[in-house]
Amino acid sequence: MSQHRVAVIQAGTTLFDTPRTLARMEAHCLAAAGQGVELAVFPEAYVGGYPKGLDFGARVGTRSAAGREDYLRYWKAAIEVPGPECTTIGGFAARMRAHLVTGVIEREGGTLYCTALFFGPDGALLGRHRKLMPTASERLIWGQGDGSTIPVLETPLGRIGAAICWENYMPALRQAMYAKGISLWCAPTVDERDIWQASMRHIAYEGRCFVLSACQFMTRGDAPDAYDAIQGNDPKTELIRGGSVIVGPLGEVLAGPVYGREAIITADIDPDDAIRGKYDLDVVGHYARPEVFRLSVDETPRAAVSFATRTGAADETESAPEA
Repeated sequence: MSQHRVAVIQAGTTLFDTPRTLARMEAHCLAAAGQGVELAVFPEAYVGGYPKGLDFGARVGTRSAAGREDYLRYWKAAIEVPGPECTTIGGFAARMRAHLVTGVIEREGGTLYCTALFFGPDGALLGRHRKLMPTASERLIWGQGDGSTIPVLETPLGRIGAAICWENYMPALRQAMYAKGISLWCAPTVDERDIWQASMRHIAYEGRCFVLSACQFMTRGDAPDAYDAIQGNDPKTELIRGGSVIVGPLGEVLAGPVYGREAIITADIDPDDAIRGKYDLDVVGHYARPEVFRLSVDETPRAAVSFATRTGAADETESAPEA
C-alpha cells in the first residue's frame, strides 16, 4: 500500500490585489509543505478573484460606465499564462516539492477566462484548463474555453485533471475525463451549497476516482472598500463560506467539509484504490455500452483569427485561410 498526502486549501482572495493574494498563497503553501503534502489544490478564481455580488453595471440592452470601470479593475487583477505570476506560483510548488493546482483569472487580450493551472514539483507549468461554460452572470465577464485545454496529466500520484465549479455538472465532460483515465479529480469551486457535497461524492463514486474540491472562504473584509456588492458592507459578512472536501473512489468522505474559516484539509490516499473501485464499475470500460452510446470530443484549438503565410512563389503574399 502506497500512501500519499493530498490537500485542499480553503482560502480567500484579497480581491483586486493580486500581489497580496500571492503572499497569502505563499503562506498557505509553506504551511501545507510542513504537513508533507504532495498535491495541493486551491479554489476557483483564487488568483484574480471571484467578485461575488457585483453586477458590473449590466442590464438587458445596456451597460453602465461604472460597470466598465469594475471590469477594468478586474482585468488588471488577472494574470497572463505564462507570465510573471505563473513563475511565482511555480516557485511555491518548487518550494513545496509538490504538485499544485490552482484557480486563476487569466487574461488574453481584452478577454478573461476562469482557468485552472497545473504545476509540477519542480515549479514547471504543466498545463491549463479553461472553464468551458461560465455559469449565469459569469458569462458577462468570462469567455468560454475550448476542447484544447482539458488535460489529464500523468504524475507519480496518479492522473490529475480539473473541472471548475459547475463544469462538474456536465455529463459529457465527466465522461471525457473518465476516458482519459483520471484518478485525481480536482474541483476548484466557489459553490458553498450543501448539495455540492452530494455532487462531489457522486463524481468520486461514478468515476472511481479521488475528488479534491477546494472552495474559497471569503468575507466582505477581503474586498476593497469601494466594492458595491449586494451583501452589504459588514467586514465579517461571509461572501463564500467554504465547504472544501476530499472524497475517495467509493464515495466516502475522507476529510472535510469545513465551513466558516480558512483551512488546510488533508488526507492520506492510496492511488491503487482507484483501480480497486473499478472492479465493479468502470463507466468507460466494462460498464459502458459503446454500441448504444458514443461521445465525440473535439480538442481542436479555436482561435477567432488565424493567419497563414504562403511560400514558394514570388507573387504569393500573406493571407487569411479560406473559411
